[in-house]
Amino acid sequence: MNCKFPACLALLLLAPGTAAFAQPDTVRIDGSSTVYPITEAVAEEFQIEHRGTYRVTVGISGTGGGFKKFCRGDTDISDASRPIKESERKRCAENGISYIELPVALDALAVVVNPANDWVSCMTVEQLRTIWEPAAQEKILRWNQVDPAWPDRPLRLFGPGTDSGTYDYFTEAVIGEEGASRGDYTASEDDNVLVQGVANDPGALGFFGFAYYIENRDKLKAVAIRSPKTGDCVEPSIENAKTGRYQPMSRPLFLYVNPAALDRPAVAAFLEMYLDPELIPELVAEVGYVPLPEKAYLLAREKLEARRTGTAFAGGAQVGISIEDLIAAETID
Repeated sequence: MNCKFPACLALLLLAPGTAAFAQPDTVRIDGSSTVYPITEAVAEEFQIEHRGTYRVTVGISGTGGGFKKFCRGDTDISDASRPIKESERKRCAENGISYIELPVALDALAVVVNPANDWVSCMTVEQLRTIWEPAAQEKILRWNQVDPAWPDRPLRLFGPGTDSGTYDYFTEAVIGEEGASRGDYTASEDDNVLVQGVANDPGALGFFGFAYYIENRDKLKAVAIRSPKTGDCVEPSIENAKTGRYQPMSRPLFLYVNPAALDRPAVAAFLEMYLDPELIPELVAEVGYVPLPEKAYLLAREKLEARRTGTAFAGGAQVGISIEDLIAAETID
């Protein structure tokens, strides 16, 4: 073959019989930064077991951003920290994309401040609403504007962007309207950016998934939420989320799977591991979330094997869903 090296190499890579150079089958995942730690943990285990055969890519573009890619057919699996919205269902339908909805864990959304903050240990939903509602924009800028007992110090806010399912859930739970909030805060789909923002500012307040608080609890201080029902100050924890005491800040986490992708061995094998009732509870707990009961994972496996598509929920952020509600939803065909 008479050609220069780069051109020859390109021809060799394309030539028949060069399977050694072929890319391994890839599982494409994107979506929620909250679900990301679980999916990344499973992906690491999966790639150890299938090293050199399959590859997994996991992106973080937020629940909404993940659904945009999923409904275009760009991904096989979408991580989501809320059920799929009606607008997203329509987008998927327009593109001929169906989906299997699989609950995988429960999260205790964490409200956090800087460790130097010695005036806040518990907040009410009403106080959070005062801070985050649209009317607060460019008006509620100091802590004593929320509570006169708090100091006259700057209040700086950090939270997920509008493509985030965590943002959708927080605004529904706190403001009472999904997607309604002030806009003058530091927003990011990367929760690590929010962690650093709060950790570096004594006057900061932020919110994100519990796993990111657990991973960074030496840099952050969690704020307890006063229960609207009992009046008790309830801290974010796995146990409080599991028992339903940490309301309205507990929410389910999901995977959405394109059933057509299950025809590929890589995707089928990855999901078999993801829903392993012996492995997944351990990984979920390790990253700081609440595992579902074994029954829930077995029901999810049955749904996956049957390729039962659609959603069991009204769509968008759903406040107050318990583990029992998730299991009940899985038993409805």
